[in-house]
This record gives sequence, C-alpha cells and structure tokens, in this order.
Amino acid sequence: MMGILLADRSFERAHHAFVLAAGSLALGREVVLFAGGLAVEALRQDWSGLEGAALDHRFQESGVAGFETLRAAFFELGGEMLACEAGMKVAGLGEEDLCAGVRVCGVTSFLQRTAEAQILSL
Repeated sequence: MMGILLADRSFERAHHAFVLAAGSLALGREVVLFAGGLAVEALRQDWSGLEGAALDHRFQESGVAGFETLRAAFFELGGEMLACEAGMKVAGLGEEDLCAGVRVCGVTSFLQRTAEAQILSL
C-alpha cells in the first residue's frame, strides 16, 4: 500500500501526486491519497483554485496526461481519496464541492488507514 500526502495547493505537486498514484494503482498497488490543508483544492470538482492550474494546458500540449485524465484514472483504478476536514473548513468548502467519491476525514483517519503503508509527502 502507498499513502500519498498532498500538503499544499500547487498544481505541479497535485499533478505529480496523481501521476504517482495512477502509476502505482496500474501496477496493482493500493493507494490512499490524503489532501491536507488547502491541498483540498485538488479534490474540488473545479480545481482551478490550484496555484499554477494554467500549466495543465501546457502539460497536455506536451503529450503529458492532463489533471482530469489522471484524477479519472485514479478513481477508475480503485484509488481512495481523502480530504482533510480542517482544510475544508479553512478553504470554505463543503462536501458538495468535491469530486464524487472523496471522503472527508481528519489526519488521524489517514494515519490509521495507512499505518502499514509507505507514505510519500508532496
């Protein structure tokens, strides 16, 4: 199992988190992604609040999978996505703002869920 902790609202970090997650899932590894703090912006239906979101167009023009493609692959491959409850409050978001399938929880839930996992922080 792999736990991925997304710790800020940078588009590049979020994009890379989903690249790692999708790759790991494609290899048959279980993946839990936790967006802490304002990184919850990456789990919004409208993720344009990510810093540097305009880079997505450049990535796609370069033949790199776009953000939506990676997020969709994450769910299709069975990834588990968690949003930080405190981060949701700070960002002023409600569960209705998130992608379908995202679970809101605290950091302790993430740590319990990934107790035996390799954890990467981005």
